Amino acid sequence: MSSSLSRLERRLGYSFRDQELMLLALTHRSFAGRNNERLEFLGDAILNFIAGEALFERFPQAREGQLSRLRARLVKGETLAVLARGFELGDFLRLGSGELKSGGFRRESILADALEALIGAIYLDRGMDAARERVLAWLADEMNDLTLIDTNKDPKTRLQEFLQSRGGELPHYEVVDIQGEPHCRTFFVQCSIDLLSETTQGQGASRRIAEQVAAAAALTALGVENGRVENGHD
Repeated sequence: MSSSLSRLERRLGYSFRDQELMLLALTHRSFAGRNNERLEFLGDAILNFIAGEALFERFPQAREGQLSRLRARLVKGETLAVLARGFELGDFLRLGSGELKSGGFRRESILADALEALIGAIYLDRGMDAARERVLAWLADEMNDLTLIDTNKDPKTRLQEFLQSRGGELPHYEVVDIQGEPHCRTFFVQCSIDLLSETTQGQGASRRIAEQVAAAAALTALGVENGRVENGHD
């Protein structure tokens, strides 16, 4: 088992002083004896603190609600499971026979929990500085992709919030053309903002949809994001 653990340590970028902690972190509750649930609890708390601290420093102008949403994106199970799969963590888990047969080593929740348990184990093994260094290294790509623009909001709202954060004027939308029969019209809208020398365009089955498409195009032109809007929804 030691050579196998050494292989995982290289992938994690961390060498345990106490390999029993590492073994415990890899032990699911379906396996006989002690399991990783307590380490998972500890690791979850540490992960949330490290992520929160990093976001607090990275986004000094962000409000509490924005920071909370960003942290939720960073520490959600899906993100952790992707990281765990990158480490091929499933190959090292200690599972009971039932979980092995049902493919537990591939299950997102089990992988995410094991990664949190490893964070707890690293904290107990070498302290907070070591845990912080590893967590931030693992999450570096995800952290770099974060923006204060809330992608759960529609493009018009995101564009308005972006411009307000820069002290800019609100966007101006103008219907430049309407084509088609009354029951099947297509609206053509252009969006003007101070930060762009040219207007952006959008079209859709309603004025609102056309405005959303134009706002998405403006976000793309600003380099803020790859703006997009579903063209079939009003």
